[in-house]
Amino acid sequence: MRWRTVVAVLSLALFVFLAVSCAGGGAPQPTATTAPAEQPTKAPEPTKPPEPTEPPEETGGIQIPEPEPGKFNVAFVYVGPIGDGGWTYAHNEGRLYIEEKLGDKVHTAYLESVPEGADAERVIRSLARKGFNAIFTTSFGYMDPTATVAEEFPDVYFVHVSGFKRNDTNFANLFGAMEDMKYLAGMIAGERAKQDGSNRVGYIAPWPIAEVIRLGNAIALGMRQTCPECVLDVRWIFTWFDPDKERQAAESMLDAGATVVITGADTPGPVQAAGERDLWGIAYDSRNACEVDPEHCLTVPYWNWGPVYAKFVEEMMAGTWKPDDYYLDADSGIVGLYGFMEGEEPLPGVPQEVIPQVEELLDKMLKGEFTRFDIFTGPIKDNKGNIVVPEGVTLTQSDLEGLDEATIKANNLDREPCTICMNWLAEGFVPDAEIPAMPSGQ
Repeated sequence: MRWRTVVAVLSLALFVFLAVSCAGGGAPQPTATTAPAEQPTKAPEPTKPPEPTEPPEETGGIQIPEPEPGKFNVAFVYVGPIGDGGWTYAHNEGRLYIEEKLGDKVHTAYLESVPEGADAERVIRSLARKGFNAIFTTSFGYMDPTATVAEEFPDVYFVHVSGFKRNDTNFANLFGAMEDMKYLAGMIAGERAKQDGSNRVGYIAPWPIAEVIRLGNAIALGMRQTCPECVLDVRWIFTWFDPDKERQAAESMLDAGATVVITGADTPGPVQAAGERDLWGIAYDSRNACEVDPEHCLTVPYWNWGPVYAKFVEEMMAGTWKPDDYYLDADSGIVGLYGFMEGEEPLPGVPQEVIPQVEELLDKMLKGEFTRFDIFTGPIKDNKGNIVVPEGVTLTQSDLEGLDEATIKANNLDREPCTICMNWLAEGFVPDAEIPAMPSGQ
């Protein structure tokens, strides 16, 4: 009797086990999938639709969007949120421009606030596996991840913004001469500080890399054109996007006597901080950045990504796009200065005396008669008083990007190395300002 009872119990247990197993174990299914995705089609071809039963893929907690069948699918990877009022907002405006310009022929998707480094590489690879035809990565720290994934997916197009790597088949870099607009912003800031009687301007610098140094130097050189006695203070914040750090850096320089702060980071918070003291700010990246306080915002050097993005995508769809080092000057339309472009009026805080000077030089920039190379033609001293660029010497593109021989060899670049590398601060920066070391792990 005891044995029958045992057998009966075991039989019942086996029946329950089999029933539960057939029902999927009763546990919820994960939203991510580890099944290998199909090999992407050639970039100009419409993307094959995913299986309707396939759950959304996640990478590091980031859900990967789906391409749309029958369309040319373009993905964007952003370092910040699209509502940052700056860098990422401007790139997202460019994405929307593609949709408006190319209509139903294209589908675009984006991922925001993707950390630089290993997370970015996983996200970019997942987008390629999904079958996106083109992937735009929009932060300096995405350069190496993009280069790696581009080699793995030769039939997908990749464009990295702000770096210097590329290949000859499917991977390009893209940037624009924002130093043109920063130079003009420096002229405005110098005149404003001179009229305020402070002779002091502040610069919020995200990272000690050539791009940030170059733009800061352009500000200092422009500032000295309108205020030879002015000095440019600086705070390094070691981030592109951190509203608290950006505001704290602005407040620190305002406390030190600056009456104008110029941000190189991604939010307009520094403009707000200045406005709260009835002082002045110059925002960055997107043409809407002054909306936080138009009464105290002097201008915005901004990006206009839409036309070049749409041009690239059209060429990709036609199979005529070629990867290159795309570094576009002001005459391309990729950069602008809010309040001074066609149909715009200078904001109320801009001193009347400087407006004709800015308008005249901007006109030359837009005609290609004054470029980034004119800004960086000697003689130029550093902030210690040493001649860095001798009279009559003009910096090269490699100089501007700080591409030294070691960098070129390590990355197998087909470029001449810099001889006056962008590792110095121009005259106008406060004399005790230094370029800090990059934090370890960056």
